[in-house]
Amino acid sequence: MFSFGLFHEHFRSFNTMYKCYSVCMLPGNERLDVEKGGKIIMPPSALDQLTRLNIVYPMLFKLTNTGHNRFTHSGVLEFVADEGKVYLPYWMMRNLLLEEGAMVQVESASLPVATFSKFQPQAPDFLDIHNQKAVLENALRNFACLTTGDVVAINYNDKVYELCVLETKPGPAVSIIECDMNVEFAAPVGYKEPQRPNARRMDEDLENHDIEGAVEDMQSEVDTFVAFGGKGNRLDGKLKELSPNEASNGKSTQKVYKRGIPDYDYLMGSLRFIRTAKPIPATDDTNASKTTDFEAFKGEGQTLIKRKQ
Repeated sequence: MFSFGLFHEHFRSFNTMYKCYSVCMLPGNERLDVEKGGKIIMPPSALDQLTRLNIVYPMLFKLTNTGHNRFTHSGVLEFVADEGKVYLPYWMMRNLLLEEGAMVQVESASLPVATFSKFQPQAPDFLDIHNQKAVLENALRNFACLTTGDVVAINYNDKVYELCVLETKPGPAVSIIECDMNVEFAAPVGYKEPQRPNARRMDEDLENHDIEGAVEDMQSEVDTFVAFGGKGNRLDGKLKELSPNEASNGKSTQKVYKRGIPDYDYLMGSLRFIRTAKPIPATDDTNASKTTDFEAFKGEGQTLIKRKQ
């Protein structure tokens, strides 16, 4: 009989150096599906070597630029590249500070499943998208993993949006294949809060606005015609006292409202409540002292009969 606990299978990782090129250098037809995601294309020899190793599926890799100490993580899409070459999305080469034909280290990796991630758009125009989470969820289907600090690029409506990965949980690099991940967004780079107009104080409204004064300003005196406003004669020859309107030979002055000036500073969706108060007339100090010193039934009485002294 064999004792299965005595023999431990040795774990060997995949670790190889390749020349890296952007997807646009891939022979054949243009591969836009590779550029829109976070997966790379490797040579067939890598698949043959990976099948001989005890690796963890799905296949995830750590890409390292040893010259600048920059790294990221990715999945693999196909094994159709030329021998000794790997093809990366352009945004991934830019994160790694790699040039065409530079050497990159590719090693197998095992990452935890993502539970949380936070993104920061690199431009305020990302807010123009109606449902940002739905667009991001659809774009992340072409990704296999996320690394904190990477700037990923997603395409939407023939426009490229860049988002920086600020935070991932439970680790700095996570796998997003078949996961339930909560997503949050930080304020975009260069975003400014819209400034709301300052509300006017109630005291300023009381001082600057007066309903009675505003009504008088809107009125103007205009000569108008008054029917049956002529002069009458009496049989006894006496003159009748005429009213001011009758004395003006059928003409009278009447206050007519004139057209006001519109508020050109009005903002759509804003309401202004104008509160006014009548001004208190100024009073003399003597009258004020009399009103304050008044007491009821404190006058002097007088009698018709003079009292004898």
